[in-house]
Amino acid sequence: MQQLTVSTKTESYDVHIGRHVYELFSTDYKELMTSADKVAIFADKTAASFHLSELEHALSSLNIKFVIHTLPAGEACKTPTSFLGCQSFLLQHNFTRNSVLIAFGGGACGDLTGFVAATFMRGIRFLQCPTTILAHDSAVGGKTAINMPEGKNMVGAFHQPAGVLFQPEFFATLPDREIRSGMAELLKHALISDAIWTQSLLTNSHFPYLSSESLPLELLKGIQVKADIVAQDEFEHGIRKFLNFGHTLGHAVEAYYGFGKVSHGECVVIGMAYSLLLSEAYGEISKEFTNDFIRFAIQAEYPLQAICNVEFKPLLQFMKKDKKVSSGALVFVLLKSPGNPFTETISEKECETAYQELILRVKEEV
Repeated sequence: MQQLTVSTKTESYDVHIGRHVYELFSTDYKELMTSADKVAIFADKTAASFHLSELEHALSSLNIKFVIHTLPAGEACKTPTSFLGCQSFLLQHNFTRNSVLIAFGGGACGDLTGFVAATFMRGIRFLQCPTTILAHDSAVGGKTAINMPEGKNMVGAFHQPAGVLFQPEFFATLPDREIRSGMAELLKHALISDAIWTQSLLTNSHFPYLSSESLPLELLKGIQVKADIVAQDEFEHGIRKFLNFGHTLGHAVEAYYGFGKVSHGECVVIGMAYSLLLSEAYGEISKEFTNDFIRFAIQAEYPLQAICNVEFKPLLQFMKKDKKVSSGALVFVLLKSPGNPFTETISEKECETAYQELILRVKEEV
């Protein structure tokens, strides 16, 4: 079992990845669970159908009572209606400030559960038990949120979990699309931190389908990148913005199509290709590197062609709601070179020109 610690100025918690990780409920997390007056599992419907029995078994061994609230799978759970439904569920079951929540599912389930935990009675404890590759990113760092029709993750809070328990055996039931989505965030972590690691992923003929032996180690590297950044900038006042590489356009494409229709990771890859193209002008990224990335992404079956018939104007309206926007100016995370991110303010005209260029390059490859 692999473990690392996430430390902020005010809190510290562990991330565990490995076989039989739920045995930690009887050791490392026994005091947390037995001190709670009530425990609730907020479970993604799909994840629950495959794996919830393992979590139930682990909790039953502690002789504690718990209730289960089942959520719609994926982004469908991150709505205001779902959020209020969760709050009502807790009130109806007489939860208090001394209660504990467990998020069991993918990144969307963790985002929602964390936001409920952050706001119920002004904040209660929660654990992340992610079941997807994508959640290696979202389960760590304390960002919690729900979506609005106007944009992704527009309403939320910073609320760190008490721990993250990652059981990679669950990945065996993930569809290919979910594997691709999760590996996009791993690729992001590499691009903003390490040129050699980036190259090893981009030249890996098995990507995004890494072996069950190598995947946990790769995910741990990604989590370490995020943990190091969060330790320096918990509330995204500075370098934590680098973790949004590819997300400005990515979130816009995701919102344009309707959350869940093109997966989060697929949209992030589109956004990273766009950011690399912008980095040709503002950084030292070569056209060849960007084109290689586009080719790599298409060969790995990321749907870059999803933007080919989408006008720039509706995407711009979503990008203007990006949380990095300052005084109406569009701010992007770019790369000086692989492993060296920075932020840059870019005009709408330049953004549109780059977007049209990206479509042309994608069309050349598909």
